[in-house]
Amino acid sequence: MDARFVGIADLVEAPSVAVVVDVMRAFTVAAWAFARGAERIVLAESLDEALALKARHPDWAAIKDGPPETGFDAVNSPGLLRSVDLAGRTVVQRTTAGTVGALAVKDASLVLCAGFVVAEATAGLLRSHECARVTFVVTGEDGHADEDLACAQYIAHRATGTETDASEFLRRAAASRAAVELTTGVRQGTHPDDVALCLELDRFPFAMVAAPEGPLMVLRPCADPSPTDVAAS
Repeated sequence: MDARFVGIADLVEAPSVAVVVDVMRAFTVAAWAFARGAERIVLAESLDEALALKARHPDWAAIKDGPPETGFDAVNSPGLLRSVDLAGRTVVQRTTAGTVGALAVKDASLVLCAGFVVAEATAGLLRSHECARVTFVVTGEDGHADEDLACAQYIAHRATGTETDASEFLRRAAASRAAVELTTGVRQGTHPDDVALCLELDRFPFAMVAAPEGPLMVLRPCADPSPTDVAAS
């Protein structure tokens, strides 16, 4: 498999297969949302769009980065979201990096959103598709976030079936700028367990596939790594 690792700004055309990585915290939060019962996640272009969708669909739950804000139901924190009941609900998510990256590759034939918590399921989906070339979108810090790059590199290794020790990749993520900022309170809308939850390798057995549904880009869990089921998602 030919793997390339790029930042959002480096995307000049839609790749065939894209894995969009945001470890801290968008796609860790997305995985927790599905674990808490969410049916789907709508990836919003902006905070205004998220609020407009919420206004049109009051039963949907809206999530954003930063501190709590009127109109939003939750913030982008796995530690805070893990106690929220989202059974059967649609979630609208807008973050500064992860959702932006996913929307930047919305024209790809296959878009996966990932973090360490769904790493093996993501790699398994890539293996099942026998992808010859995969573009990993490193969303944080203009493509330089080491937690995202480490996760992307780990998934790339596992996608080829290579036995890979995850410890060094997790160590890099734990020492990353994002981890330090979350731990020291630089970022708002956090929980003390956020970093630990973001580094739980393979916590969930599903990959997360994003695809257009009408005018919306929608993320759904995919537990069965078969091409047929992905297309149906």
